[in-house]
Amino acid sequence: MAARKSSKPKAKVNLGPPGRPAGGRNTNSRAGSKAAPKAASPRSGAAASRGVVSRSKGAGAGGASRSAASFSRDDAPRPKARRSAPLPGGRRGEAPRRNAPVAKGLGGEQIEGRQAVRELLIGQKRKIREIWMASDIDAAPILDDIEQIAHAHRVPILEVARRTLEDTARSEAPQGIIAFAAQLEEASFADMLKTHNGVAPFLVAVDGVTDPGNLGALLRCCDGAGVTGVVLPKHRAVHVTPTVAKSAAGAVEHVPMTLVSGLPTAIQQMKDKGIWVVGLDDSSTETLFDIGKLANDGICIVLGSEGTGLSRLVKDRCDTIVGIPMLGQVSSLNVSAAAALATYEVTRVRMAGRA
Repeated sequence: MAARKSSKPKAKVNLGPPGRPAGGRNTNSRAGSKAAPKAASPRSGAAASRGVVSRSKGAGAGGASRSAASFSRDDAPRPKARRSAPLPGGRRGEAPRRNAPVAKGLGGEQIEGRQAVRELLIGQKRKIREIWMASDIDAAPILDDIEQIAHAHRVPILEVARRTLEDTARSEAPQGIIAFAAQLEEASFADMLKTHNGVAPFLVAVDGVTDPGNLGALLRCCDGAGVTGVVLPKHRAVHVTPTVAKSAAGAVEHVPMTLVSGLPTAIQQMKDKGIWVVGLDDSSTETLFDIGKLANDGICIVLGSEGTGLSRLVKDRCDTIVGIPMLGQVSSLNVSAAAALATYEVTRVRMAGRA
């Protein structure tokens, strides 16, 4: 996806010695003398061999945002030159090894896409090691926003060759930016089953969804609808990959997620705590719009995989099974579209009850 060009010219990158103003411009008078030659860019051997340079460009003035508005270029602390924590399988400025062991857990160590990286910086819920930005990327207000927030939180930004960045990317369109961070922290499943601040649990459980694009879109819906927790199986299901994080547009930083060894057992634990468990399946004669007042209590919507739907054991454990009316020729919706309808139906009922 091509980056949107800004009418504002892109500021030059300051690769000069300490003390030169941000933006790379030489403020010495040129009257009667020749311009001083540019200082060589300090590069580490490993970084230089891969086309990586430090990026110290100051944030532009593009657009106020809900987080960066409080940061100013003059007030934000300037980060000291320091080495960041090593990336999984590599040093600073080096891509993770392709054969590096995959960490167990939710994942989320590599975040791609502009909105996803911006939300990672805003959330500040986990350590961000460094951010890569393509050296030929076009200027855009969201990039100014990213640089400004990263600068304020002392997160190093490195410029890398476009080919290096795209070879490292694991999504189809990283939009010229990748962030490397600590793994997402799991939420406590037991804590998800409790009422917090007068809000009854509003959970979504996913039964064997393996498509990362669908899971990412599902998480984005959950964030928008006010879901208080998402339950994912440890096995035979996708977790937070770069594609999931990009499709979720930053929702992975805000939606609590937990992994369970067995979804049927987890459903039984929900029921023991008084939470209604509603499965979504096309074969049901009852519709999603029949759940009524169940939505005002603790509720969990269970969504099946793209091909086979709910597994037999999961379906047997649900309190009730409902379907989405399909009035056209296509027999079903994909799991992310079904999640959007189901979660917002619960939200609609709850909002009507508070009116």
